This record gives sequence, structure tokens and C-alpha cells, in this order.
Amino acid sequence: MATVVELSPTSEQCEFVLGLPVNKKTPPRKGHRGQALGKVEEDIISLLCSLLFLLRVHYRFSAFEDPKFTIPSLCSMRYSIAFIAHICNFTLIAQNSIISITMVAMVNNTDQPSHLNSSTEWFPDGLNGDQHEASKHLSIKAPVYNWSPQTQGIIFSSVQYGMMLMQGPGGYLAGKLGTKKVVGIALLGSSLLTLCIPLAANLGLAFLLATRAVQGLTQGAGYGGQFALWQKWAPPNERSRLCSIAMSGMILGIFAVLLVGGIISEALGWPFVFYIFGSIGVVCCLLWLILVYDDPVSHPWISSPEKEYILSSLDQQFNSEEQPLPIKAMLKSLPLWSMCLCSMTHQWLVNTLIIYTPTYISSVFKVNIRDNGLLSSLPFFVAWVIGILGGLLADFLLSKNFRLITVRKIITILGNTPPAALVVALPYVQSSYIATTTFLTLSCGLSPLCQSGVYINALDIAPRYASLLMGTSRGLAHSSAVMVPIVAGFFLNQDSEFGWRNFFFVLFAINLFGLIIYLVFAKADIQEWARERKLTRL
Repeated sequence: MATVVELSPTSEQCEFVLGLPVNKKTPPRKGHRGQALGKVEEDIISLLCSLLFLLRVHYRFSAFEDPKFTIPSLCSMRYSIAFIAHICNFTLIAQNSIISITMVAMVNNTDQPSHLNSSTEWFPDGLNGDQHEASKHLSIKAPVYNWSPQTQGIIFSSVQYGMMLMQGPGGYLAGKLGTKKVVGIALLGSSLLTLCIPLAANLGLAFLLATRAVQGLTQGAGYGGQFALWQKWAPPNERSRLCSIAMSGMILGIFAVLLVGGIISEALGWPFVFYIFGSIGVVCCLLWLILVYDDPVSHPWISSPEKEYILSSLDQQFNSEEQPLPIKAMLKSLPLWSMCLCSMTHQWLVNTLIIYTPTYISSVFKVNIRDNGLLSSLPFFVAWVIGILGGLLADFLLSKNFRLITVRKIITILGNTPPAALVVALPYVQSSYIATTTFLTLSCGLSPLCQSGVYINALDIAPRYASLLMGTSRGLAHSSAVMVPIVAGFFLNQDSEFGWRNFFFVLFAINLFGLIIYLVFAKADIQEWARERKLTRL
């Protein structure tokens, strides 16, 4: 049953910790609260500027050090398609992960006492407790709900079932009906359902879960369907960077939600986060339907040299002749299974970072929703930059005559092992907010390197069936998004002190297992069952 509360500034602050409400009275701050917050924000802005400078230097260095490795014109149509796919992924993942930050404001925070110990290190006054200054004169009414941590876990995972089930069929449908139609309809459906979520929450938990579940189906079709683009738009020597540009939109979407979601919730109320990102999705859908075409041949604005370049580079890999799907051979393919397993175990790490970064920061540092979003978003901005650079790095290594399978494995190792190890170390540095933020930033920042590794391996081993296989592997990988909240809830509800530590050790073991299987069985040459078969007609 929803109740309506007035969100006005007060010295009594309610906080969200591990899904467990905390009612905490914060005495008025005297001294330099604003100055302390300003220093922290200045440090964050300086770090972001430094990263942008490094990105600029990297582009210059890559272009001039080796004449073979040049940055293609960003005005080319294939890079325009990648950028639009980037915006599409931005929208879909933002709509998917909104509730990770709004949950802090949606739950009733006064029913249960906290049993967690707070951090012992000094934390800047501006990031500890007080409401945003701009909300002093605002009085906002928004519904809150009496949802237990277990219920919150069910809400988090409800959207993931549809995503898990529909990515494979989405890739298949895109191959048959066209990526433009499948992704366009999926994006429109997800956006409209996002606009309906505040109403569904008011109608009851069952309506909210049903809305999220259907939204997951549309988002799964959108994610899986887009991979068919790169069968027909990505030359082999540019696959890594084109795919990394497109998929990095997911990371930017998470960054945007975490950065502004808390600010919007505090200034306007949590329902407006859904209204704003739902409206953005409708606009992006129109952009997609107008500008994206399924292949270079049907695109009206592509230049003739670029069209011939793309078609000639893909001519050796497949032709237009339809061939039956070799399902039995696929099921027996160890390289394919190793790719699917490694994708799933890496997604366990990614979904842990997406779902529980705000909750972990809240549990350790007791920050309010706005500052929680600020701290939680920083790792994803770094991840967005490194994700794009990872594609350039993979293509650069290929230009230096590294074997394709070697490049895929190196990039996958860098995106798996260091991030998982840094997550395991988090409980041991939680007394320091600087160390915690640094470890989270590095872990989240390095993990997108896998976008240029295991995630696009299907384009190497079976380009003919890449949309189906990439959608299916991502769908299987998305099962981790369903299991992570369940496993995390089990550990965090049983033992508040060691729950995070045990959960992170399980994450590391799962991640390492999938990586080892991939390193042993992965291939990067076209598999026999994916090659063109000559059909003899009598």
C-alpha cells in the first residue's frame, strides 16, 4: 500500500542501506559543509577532464604512430550507424536501470532499524547526510512503499526474465524481418512502458512486476536485434571499434541514470525520472526509424566508395543464399559454449556493479540519494571511455599482426580478472571512501574491455549466424541478472558484517571459472558448420 510523504528538507534523514531502512538523525552541520562538497566535486570534475584529455591524446598517438592504424572518418555512414546504436543502447539500459537509483526514494525508510556499522573514516560533510541546497524551498509529494529487501530483489530481477528470453529470438527476428523494424518497435515499447511504471507501482506490486516483465521482453528484443547490423555493416578489421562504440552506449546510460537520477528524484520526485527517460526513448525511436537501414545496399545516403568497401570486405564471408540452421553442430561446438559461459560469468560481475553500486555506497558511507548518484556514476563514466578505447586497442593489436584469437583472449582477460579482484578487495578498504571509490572506478572501468573480446567472438566463428548467436549468448548471459539479486539477498540478509565479503568471493570464483573455460576452448576462425555449403541441384 503506497503512502504519500512530503519530501521537504529536515534535519532528520532517512537512508537506504542494503534495502534495509535506516532512520538517522543528523545534527545541523556547522563550518564548511559547502566548501567540503565543493572540493569533492572539483576533484571529480578534474578527473573527468583528465580522462577526456587522455582520450584526445590516444587518438592523436594512434593515428600518427602507425600509418596502418588510422582513425576512420567519423562522418562515414557505418560510424553514424554505430553512433545511433550507441544512443539506442543508452536509452534501453537507462530505462532498465532507473529503478536501481529510484529505489532509494521509493521505499519506506522508517520501518526497520539498521544493524550495519558505519564507516570509521572521516567523510566530507557535503557527502554525508544533508539534503541538496536547491531543494530547500521545494515541497514535493511522492508515494513510498513498504517493500522488504526480498521484495526489492524481486522487483530488480523482474525485468531481467524477459531480457534473458528475448535476446536470442530478437536476433533471429532481426535476421528475418530486419534490424530497423525489430529494434525500432522494441525501443518504442520499452519507452511507453517506462512512462507507465509510476502508475503501475501505485496500482500495486503485481501491476509493477507485470509491467517490468513485459518491458524486459521489449528490451531483450532490442538488445538481441541490433547485432544483425554488424553482419552487414562492419568490415572485419573494424568490428572491434564499431561494436565497442555501439555497446558503450549501455555504460553511458547507466552513468546518466546514476548521475541525474538522484538529482531528479530529490528535486521533482522519483516518478519524474521515469517520465523523463521514457520521453527520451520515444524521441530516440523516431531517430532510429528515420536514420537506420538494415544494410549498405538499402541506405539512401551512403557514398558509393564506402558501400563498395563494406560489401567487398564482407564478400568472402557470406552470400545471399539461404542455408538451413546447423543446430546440432552448434550444440556440439565447444568454442560456442565457452563464449556463452564466459559471457554469462562476466555479466555476473557487470550486473553486480550495475545493481549494487548505489546500495554498497549507501551502506558504507550513509550518503543521501543525490550524492550517492554522484559517487555511483563516476565508475561508469570511466567505463564508457575505456569501453571505446578497448575497441581501438583490439584493432590496433590486429594491425600489429597479432593473431585474432590472441587479441580476443587478451582483451577478455583484462576485462575479467582485474575487475573481479578489485571487487573482492572492497570490504577490506571500506574504512576509506577514497580507496573504495578508486577500486569501484577501476573495476567498473576495466570490465567493458570484454566488449571487444568475448562478446563479439560470434562474428569471428560464425559471421553468417552472428545475430542469432550473439543474441542467444547475451540472453544466456543475462540469466546472471536474475540470479545476482537472489544470491546477494541471501548473503546480505544472513550476515550484515560478512555478507558483502562472501558475496564478492562467490563473484570472483564464478568469473574465474568462466574465463578459464574460454581461454581453453575459444577459437576465432570460422567454424566448419558456419561455412558456406555448396548445394548440388539435379
